[in-house]
Amino acid sequence: MSQADRVSIRSCRSHDDLKLCVELQRRVWNFDDEDLVPAAMFVVAQHTGGHAYLAFDGDRPAGFTLAYSAEHRGRRVWHSHMAGVLPEDQNRGIGRLLKLYQRDEALRLGIPAIEWTFDPLELRNAHFNIAKLGAIVRTCIPDCYGPTTSPLHGGLPTDRLLAEWHVASDRVKDILAGRTRAAAPDAIEFAVPGAIREYRHSSDPRAREIQAAMRDRFTELFARGYAITHFRRETACGVYVLERYED
Repeated sequence: MSQADRVSIRSCRSHDDLKLCVELQRRVWNFDDEDLVPAAMFVVAQHTGGHAYLAFDGDRPAGFTLAYSAEHRGRRVWHSHMAGVLPEDQNRGIGRLLKLYQRDEALRLGIPAIEWTFDPLELRNAHFNIAKLGAIVRTCIPDCYGPTTSPLHGGLPTDRLLAEWHVASDRVKDILAGRTRAAAPDAIEFAVPGAIREYRHSSDPRAREIQAAMRDRFTELFARGYAITHFRRETACGVYVLERYED
């Protein structure tokens, strides 16, 4: 049996399941208690049109997702507030399985889109969200969550991009099927050094400078009707690609 075959995903069924999600947060992000989403908020999600799912490797919990029912641009969506996989289980495809499970459930229930925020300095996440899942981005939220206790954030403002995953769109179907979509000839690119994580974790001032430049440029382009539609990995950097976008 392959590693992927051992992984199963299901809805949280009990308060013990929800306590597992709280403990997973602590282990994934090294949060202090003040930044943990408590089990009660998972209950709220489940009773107001959202959900909490757990991923298991055999009988061992390996990851989770938490989403709330929300409205954006005049339509009901799921806002996926958290999706985490234990460090020792990353790079095994568990995060992808969690997102695909979310998508299957959204399609079954008629939810047109799933949204979530992500850190634009985390280039691996950007590649996963945009290049592998087919999400687009047209919103930047400066310092979205304020200061946090996670060492992963390096003391920087918690700037976030809002991923929009239009689950039934041809774009998403093509990308999930491995069909390449070319960017427009007049697309605009923004490159981020591959060393950005090292800069942040070593308190290198370049991290803050890159973050500020990205925030300003993306905010400007989003206001002009552009969206991030592609992400490309190169040897020394990650490249965000923006095109004019309409629903």
